[in-house]
Amino acid sequence: MSTLTLLAPGDEFTPPGLELFDAAPIVSGVAWLTKPVLLALLSSILVIGFCWSAFGNPKLVPRGVQNIGEMGYVFVRDQVARPFLGKDADRWMGLLLSMFFMVWVWNLMGVIPVLQFPVASHIAFPIVLALSVYILKIYLGVKHQGAIGYFKNMMFPPGLPKPIYVLLAPIELLSNMIIAPFTHAVRLFANMFAGHIILAFFSLVGFWFLFEKLTVFGAPLGAVGVIMTIAMTGFEMFIQFLQAFLFSMLAAMYIGNSLHAEH
Repeated sequence: MSTLTLLAPGDEFTPPGLELFDAAPIVSGVAWLTKPVLLALLSSILVIGFCWSAFGNPKLVPRGVQNIGEMGYVFVRDQVARPFLGKDADRWMGLLLSMFFMVWVWNLMGVIPVLQFPVASHIAFPIVLALSVYILKIYLGVKHQGAIGYFKNMMFPPGLPKPIYVLLAPIELLSNMIIAPFTHAVRLFANMFAGHIILAFFSLVGFWFLFEKLTVFGAPLGAVGVIMTIAMTGFEMFIQFLQAFLFSMLAAMYIGNSLHAEH
């Protein structure tokens, strides 16, 4: 029997598990309309509304929403687009800025009261976004380098002894065509999935031992649960921002490698 169970005489403490991610239909008979889908739609509306307010009618001296929007634009341009796209950065800013804000809002849904569900913790959403980048990457690579040139530059970097290519070529092909898009999606999903479970666990510990099974031994544990919930919420918000940054940065890197041969 666990320590948590001993501190809660009577009913056993049950930590949160995969049931947190069960997405039942909101409307009976409409199987696709679940909470993650609804939050994804809400995120799209929020990002579109924010960008429209910030950039729809820009002023020479930015104020309010435009000022925040321009700060986000400068951050994505200088930290995401220019390091990987160089002179092509401005051309792809629309996509990268939208992607950064979309993923960030997806993630923030996990700490907004009442909503409290990060959209990216459902693997389907990161997969669709990563797959879109993957298709775009291949299209741009074939368009700008040619089909043969794209795969040749990918698999056979110049300047190496020819016998090395026997081992290196399949590794490069596997890395670029399978592992890269897989990790692009899974990195975002895994962080949001784990973060949501951790927050749910500490909040449940605090609620259980302070309100459901308040005992002399359980009260300190409940207080720790509350403190950890607050601390982990702050840490999770940092991770949410970081994952949005990394996802858009990898998208910029893939696009840049397709526009110009990496080697």
